[in-house]
Amino acid sequence: MYKKILTLLLLTGIAFSQQKVGIVFMEKLRLDYEGFKDGQQQLQLELGALEKEYAAMVAELDSMVKEYDQQSLMMSDDLKKAKEQDIREMDTSINNWRLVKFDPNSGEFTRKQAQLEFDLMNQIKLAVDNVAINGGFDLIIDGSSASLYTKPTLNITDDVLTELRKNNQ
Repeated sequence: MYKKILTLLLLTGIAFSQQKVGIVFMEKLRLDYEGFKDGQQQLQLELGALEKEYAAMVAELDSMVKEYDQQSLMMSDDLKKAKEQDIREMDTSINNWRLVKFDPNSGEFTRKQAQLEFDLMNQIKLAVDNVAINGGFDLIIDGSSASLYTKPTLNITDDVLTELRKNNQ
């Protein structure tokens, strides 16, 4: 039984030794590829615009509450109820807006962030495929999470980065 396992492991090792393997460090791509930086800047601009819009709505609500507090003693009951209803509607509107924009599962900003990540990963996949085909690689793995040491000749991260930049132009 042990001989069969040892033989199988030996044959597997021989099969892999004939394969051309490359390693890509995704973290290095994230740090060095301009597409990630541009995407982050785009998201930051979008977030800044949304934060300004939110701040304006909150300021309007605060103004409504402050006006109500200052004038409530002089208001008729019907006018008080109408103003209170306006304040509740504005508060509900702000909360709904926040959900539409920032809900972790379906918010617009979350979707934009996910779409950007998806597009960047597709660009990386295309670049990795091109490097693999042109370089005759049989297997390319991500070394970011599990590699403590990689033989420098196996590291093709710079080749993928070059391919990404070439494809982006």
